[in-house]
Amino acid sequence: MNHDLQLTPHTRTTDLLTWAAEQGYEPVPEEALRTVLTLLELGGAPMHEGFPELSSALLEQLLYEQLYLYVQPVAEPEAYGRAVRLLIEHQRAARRLNAKRQAKLHAEAEWQGELLCDLLRRPHLVTWPRLYALLMRADGVDVADGAAVRAWLEEFRGLTEEQRIACFVWLEEQGLLEPVQGDEGWNRARLLSVGMATDGARLLLENRLMERSYRNLAGRNALGLPMPDELAGDFEGFEAAVAAEALRLCGEWTVPGLPELLVAEFPDLAPEPGTQEIEEYVAGTQA
Repeated sequence: MNHDLQLTPHTRTTDLLTWAAEQGYEPVPEEALRTVLTLLELGGAPMHEGFPELSSALLEQLLYEQLYLYVQPVAEPEAYGRAVRLLIEHQRAARRLNAKRQAKLHAEAEWQGELLCDLLRRPHLVTWPRLYALLMRADGVDVADGAAVRAWLEEFRGLTEEQRIACFVWLEEQGLLEPVQGDEGWNRARLLSVGMATDGARLLLENRLMERSYRNLAGRNALGLPMPDELAGDFEGFEAAVAAEALRLCGEWTVPGLPELLVAEFPDLAPEPGTQEIEEYVAGTQA
């Protein structure tokens, strides 16, 4: 990817972790903190000295509306709320918050961080990368090994549809997901909703990556610097770079390389229905 496009934020995760250790704060997993800082900046948070500045609206957007679209934590889903609270402490130390605002944001981050833990277990909010990340980890797959991830997908592809659905039900039985409400279970409507959620989450991320790139390239243009090849000529090159980076990030937040594999090589395991398929399904239910 052309780095001149400046699609993804270069967060100051290491600096914030170093500051937290010096101040004696409870350690926060680096992965959770980097994800929080990345999504806040992509969500349009104002930046001050390289750190996103929180507000009640941005905090709610992050913890209640965004994180469950993308992350499948290995453990400690509470870490995302703790990461937000650490950022609040840093803003207060930098005198970017008064004590009243600090207390208000802390309270919001605490209860919305707890709510996020619940959202991550709701089956109607899951996406294909998150669902398969759950299955692979539960199955003992070394998700850092790309060959092992691919081999697992090939084996899963060999199962019947009934056997695959039984695996999704097994996640509920293990308490990794809440049971699907009602009698419908993992029927066609449920699988369609997973596909639609996956497509919608990735599209939202692509749009925000594009917006960030445009914001940063405006400054480049003002300095009279040449535009990256992807924007100087064929716009399809820019779209391809954005799509690739969105998939990479989704993998960083679930299983590295998994989203790309699902789109490029295993779309039958992670179908994303188009408008026609959705309309046909709706028409069938109304017949």
